Amino acid sequence: MTDLHPFIAGLPKAELHVHHVGSASPRIVAELAAHHPDSKVPTDPEALADYFTFTDFGHFIDVYLSVVDLIRTPEDVRLLTFEVARDMARQNIRYAELTVTPFSSTRRGIPEQGFMEAIEDARKAAEAELGVVLRWCFDIPGEAGLEAAEETTRLAVDLRPEGLVSFGLGGPEIGVERPQFKPYFDRAIAEGLHSVPHAGETTGPQTVWDALTHLRAERIGHGTHSVQDPKLLAHLAEHHIPLEVCPTSNIATRAVADIEQHPIREMVQAGVLVTINSDDPPMFGTDLNNEYGVAARLLGLDERGLTALAKNAVEASYLDAAGKRTLAAEIDTYTTNWLERTGR
Repeated sequence: MTDLHPFIAGLPKAELHVHHVGSASPRIVAELAAHHPDSKVPTDPEALADYFTFTDFGHFIDVYLSVVDLIRTPEDVRLLTFEVARDMARQNIRYAELTVTPFSSTRRGIPEQGFMEAIEDARKAAEAELGVVLRWCFDIPGEAGLEAAEETTRLAVDLRPEGLVSFGLGGPEIGVERPQFKPYFDRAIAEGLHSVPHAGETTGPQTVWDALTHLRAERIGHGTHSVQDPKLLAHLAEHHIPLEVCPTSNIATRAVADIEQHPIREMVQAGVLVTINSDDPPMFGTDLNNEYGVAARLLGLDERGLTALAKNAVEASYLDAAGKRTLAAEIDTYTTNWLERTGR
């Protein structure tokens, strides 16, 4: 599939499952680590490759939180956010819903209003200077319990930034039952936010059912093990509930043993709307362009197939209707011009 890489690189794209801190490039992580020498995070960008080698999902969470601890001021937040957008622009990502965990920052002493102003300033600058449209998903770090749920909901509802469109739940799934978060999702949904919890990444189909039943999920983050339940796959397909699939992430965290065993084929064969995402790209040694290449190989896609995959993300996004039409048209125009130019 090597010949598809140039096509993928230029393809206009949307990304729906990508984490704020988890998108920090090695350069930015190393720079922040140098500013905070009390951290155990390496200050050498090359050493981060070893640091970002995970033994299991629990180890990944430990490393992730050590990077979160480097974000200590509104200036750190603004720097991180804009640099993430810069990396997206290099990949021709036109629109992204960035998962932000404000509780992790405010509990470390960043003033909540300063945090909101930092992400919003970076969002506006990214659109004006880089042509990248950012929207926010505020997620509850499940491992921090109901205190985090209450605080995340308050921040989302009472201090709602202009770019906020959805409400999520991340972190470990094992031992963190979805139903306990129902009151918080109910409040967020009542305020017009979309429900997009993680589910079925490291646990079985029941976690996805719980997210659908109790959290009224409109999209599912990962949903990797949905394929273990044919009735669940049929439900997702029938009700047009998209899955935010992150292939390389699933291998890096050991949620899936091997890329050849990734269940994306079964998802697509069942008629589920699949979107391709990078999750925490630098930590997993990937980016969205690479994930499209992985998907192309696993699904046997050509340029037209990749175009359809890119438009899945636009369809499943919370971009406004006019924005969706514009981005879908841009994707179609790009592909048409590419195929004419290459004689395919």
